[in-house]
Amino acid sequence: MLSPNFSPFPVLETERLILRCLTYDDAPLMLALRSNESVNNYLNKKPEKNIAEINAKIKDILENLKKNEGIFWVIAFKNKPAALIGAIGYWRMQPQDYRAEVGYMLHPSHWQKGIMKEALHAVVEYGFKEINLHSIEANINPDNLPSASLLESCGFIQEAYHRENFFYDGVFYDSIIYSRIKINV
Repeated sequence: MLSPNFSPFPVLETERLILRCLTYDDAPLMLALRSNESVNNYLNKKPEKNIAEINAKIKDILENLKKNEGIFWVIAFKNKPAALIGAIGYWRMQPQDYRAEVGYMLHPSHWQKGIMKEALHAVVEYGFKEINLHSIEANINPDNLPSASLLESCGFIQEAYHRENFFYDGVFYDSIIYSRIKINV
C-alpha cells in the first residue's frame, strides 16, 4: 500500500515553471482563478465568491497535505514565483490501489501555450517515481475538448464514459475518466 509523505513539500521545476506549495498569500490570485467563468465552465460546481471562501479552501488543501491525503501545487513562472497562474494536484488518493486522481486549472490568459502540458508531465513523473503510483486518473466533462486533448497528448487514454453520474444544480451531467498506467522500463 502507498504511504505518501509530502514533507518537506516537493517543489517541482520545469523549463519555464515552478510548482510550489500553496500559501494564504495566494488567496487573491486563487480567487481570481477559481471565480473565472471560463475556468469554471466545465467544473460543474459553485465558484468561490470571496477571500473568506478561498481561505477556507486553502485551509482544507493544507490539511489534506499535512495528512498526506493529497497534494496541490501552485503553477507559476520561474521568473515570477509568487504569481499564481494555475494549480495542479492529486486528490482522491487510493493508497490500497496505488491510484490517484489528478486535477488542474489554468488562467485563460495562459491557455494554448503548452503550460499545462509542461506542468502535467512534471506531476505525472513525480506521481510515478516518487509517490509510486501505478495509475493516475482524470475525471473530465465530455464537452471539455481541450482537457481531453491535453490528457491524450500526455499519454492518458479514455477508460470510461459515465452517463449522468454527476448531479449539480438540478442537472445530471456525464463524465469521462481518463487514465495513465505506469510503464516499468
